[in-house]
Amino acid sequence: MSLSPEQRREYRAIAHHLKPVIIVGDKGLTQNLQEELERALNDHELIKIKVASQDREARQEAINALCEASGAEVVQTIGKVAVIMRRAKMPNPKLSNLLRHKS
Repeated sequence: MSLSPEQRREYRAIAHHLKPVIIVGDKGLTQNLQEELERALNDHELIKIKVASQDREARQEAINALCEASGAEVVQTIGKVAVIMRRAKMPNPKLSNLLRHKS
């Protein structure tokens, strides 16, 4: 599923005020991190991820690996922070960033 430019713009606007929910540290992509990513995507649908690596290519590889493993799509990447989204099968209106910020 590819996002249209209008969808990307809308999702970037929603994510602007969000804080990173997942932080990838020195240990990289551990099993616990992937489980937490699944929980966050199921609850919030649209989240920010921070990758604490100094190497630009390593950060991009980590973001791509997380998206590939979870089935999410990258909305935007700026520096060490990426915005990713994956629609939930049954979104919770109180937790979903997409439903809470719909205009």
